[in-house]
Amino acid sequence: MIVSASRRTDIPAFFADWLVRRLREGLVLTPHPRNPSRLGQVSLSPEVVDCIVFWTKNPAPMLERLKTIDDLGYRYYFSFTLTPYGPELEPHLPPKKDIVETFRRLAGALGPGRVDWRYDPIVAAGPYTPQWHWDQFGRLARQLSGATGRCLINFVKPYRHLAGRFPAPEDSAVRDLARGLAAIAAGERLKLVNCTEQWDLRDLGLKPEACLDRSRIEALVGGPIKAKKDPGQPALCRCLESFDLGMYDTCGHGCAYCYAVTSLERSHRRRAGHDPASPQLSGWPTGLEIITDRTRPSCRKRDWPSNSY
Repeated sequence: MIVSASRRTDIPAFFADWLVRRLREGLVLTPHPRNPSRLGQVSLSPEVVDCIVFWTKNPAPMLERLKTIDDLGYRYYFSFTLTPYGPELEPHLPPKKDIVETFRRLAGALGPGRVDWRYDPIVAAGPYTPQWHWDQFGRLARQLSGATGRCLINFVKPYRHLAGRFPAPEDSAVRDLARGLAAIAAGERLKLVNCTEQWDLRDLGLKPEACLDRSRIEALVGGPIKAKKDPGQPALCRCLESFDLGMYDTCGHGCAYCYAVTSLERSHRRRAGHDPASPQLSGWPTGLEIITDRTRPSCRKRDWPSNSY
């Protein structure tokens, strides 16, 4: 079983203590995204968890916990989002110089092969011109030199709850911007890829790859795995199937373009209800929920039926 921690919220930034407790106890409960009266119960034994992928914009709280996770026997890597926007789009992130330092410390602890850089999402409107992105991307790429070997890019999506604030970019703008980013990445010996885009950019030097990448996970587990594309992700997404430990509307970064927070008020309320000792991320089970075992066997052993949310 591949575990995502998490596409739905930044667990390393806000819930690191809870995550380590869940790994120690070997069990987690996750509410169904559309029906909180249904809980998924999942074993987190290292015998069934082949790999954990940490999705984060600020893993600083995790750094002192990496040895504990190692000692518990888990394999993992990080998908680290670092963009150049200021507080107008990312109001509650640390200063970028601190995030760059955290990135380099993490890569120093794990090796650059276990820390992917996400330049995502690319907002291509208003002051965020192609030249602005080329300048900022080049600056960050130089600062991260030697700390990562792969950068994933994706363009902003016009999610309904964002009320038109971030329109999808035109095809010509995407290709123009991507062409410049690819040239910069090549100059920095950085592999530039994309996962969920509708555009075929291979002629510009961008290879289509997955965030939850088969070759990366097979290298971590030391052999081939049996895994398929995640049916719970968009059709264009190339990621392998995983179980997500997170919960929507719980992230505290407040990013203006976020797909995972549709209500800042609900997000604040759910974070206020967080207890690191609880088996679920926000609140405690009432005892009235319907609990279903969602544990899947190891990818290294056999196929499993898909019963993801």
